[in-house]
Amino acid sequence: MSTHPYLWAELTTEDVQGLAEDSTVVIQPIGAVEQHGPHLPLVTDALVAEVIARTAVERLGDGSNMWVLPTLHYGKSTEHLGRAGTIAMSTATLQAVCMDLGESLARSGVRKLVFVNGHGGQPSLLDVVARDIRYRFGLQVFPVMPSRFPLPDGVEDPDPFGIHGGFVETSLMLALAPELVRLDKAVADGLRVGELYEAQRHLTLEGVVPTAWLIDDVSASGVVGDPGGAGADTGKRIVGHWTELLAEALLEVQAFAFPALDGTAR
Repeated sequence: MSTHPYLWAELTTEDVQGLAEDSTVVIQPIGAVEQHGPHLPLVTDALVAEVIARTAVERLGDGSNMWVLPTLHYGKSTEHLGRAGTIAMSTATLQAVCMDLGESLARSGVRKLVFVNGHGGQPSLLDVVARDIRYRFGLQVFPVMPSRFPLPDGVEDPDPFGIHGGFVETSLMLALAPELVRLDKAVADGLRVGELYEAQRHLTLEGVVPTAWLIDDVSASGVVGDPGGAGADTGKRIVGHWTELLAEALLEVQAFAFPALDGTAR
């Protein structure tokens, strides 16, 4: 019997054959192994994605017919290559991995796949590959990045450009794996990002008119943001809020279907 009733890898092939196809949702946590400055571990993105995905499914309870795949730890971390510890897949490699995943799930009778993404360097890639999986294998695919959910009421990042190793990620890791955080080494960096774009009307680091950037363009330490004021209690509030919103989204995914032109669900 499965120790965790929501982990795909603990099922048997007969278990998978017995799943109700129409309501089965498979979740793929995906992150990165990459530098996060001097104070956070390389596994930050993958760990955050895994915990939030698992906790959201746990919240829905036994019998939800939602299943979490083993976390894909490596991601497209091109912007951090050259910083010690970063292990990056190329765009082509990660696309191929995701396509193979889609084909494998389709051959197992799965019809819905959710990517829970913890790394800011790959949402665009996952959007593209999701549509390709839909076209080639017929799955409905939903790429989700929990950090795009709003922060809980009363929580605000002090740096509007705090996208890497700053207040939010440091708080999350203090909540999830405090033994891996070296808070005494935390530094605020990437502060010139705000100065770089303050005179621009349209250009920004990420947004409507984004700039393709590498970490060496914006930070000496590898941090882009300000980890000052980060805390475990704040991290727990963020995890709880994002987990609740993801659980709600997963239920919507489970109930969703495109109507076909003949009126049947697709």
